[in-house]
Amino acid sequence: MNATKIRIVPFEEQYTKEFTQLNFEWLEKYFYIEEYDREVLTKPQEYILNPGGFIFMALYGDQVVGTVALIKRGDGDYELSKMAVTEQYKGLRIGQKLMYYCINFAGEMGFERVFLDSNRSLTPAIQLYHKVGFKEIPVPEDSPYERCNIRMELWI
Repeated sequence: MNATKIRIVPFEEQYTKEFTQLNFEWLEKYFYIEEYDREVLTKPQEYILNPGGFIFMALYGDQVVGTVALIKRGDGDYELSKMAVTEQYKGLRIGQKLMYYCINFAGEMGFERVFLDSNRSLTPAIQLYHKVGFKEIPVPEDSPYERCNIRMELWI
């Protein structure tokens, strides 16, 4: 496998199944699928795109191998969420490519801040977030994710 063959493209309706499956795959491996996850992941148009968010897909050739979303949470405020890479393509830095793509996109779009909710047990992901400049902030009481025990933000 060759990492240079990875392309990142905007979400299209034809990718809905892969978007859902990629996220279910990692959630089931490390945690479980919360009801909020199930709603958002099976209805991305309704929960992410229609309210002004964005979804991107990583392709290896024509195969979907990763995904990430920017969910609008306020004026200029977006949650980086739903980042997943299929198991057999780990090691090609696809998560890193998706992260940098989102940060560049946020800058081009004039977003003010990107934040994310995660879990400290996901050590490689937390290291990646620190590497690209995310800083830890307090987790709010109203986080929609039970598994969330760390929130990080990046001012663009």
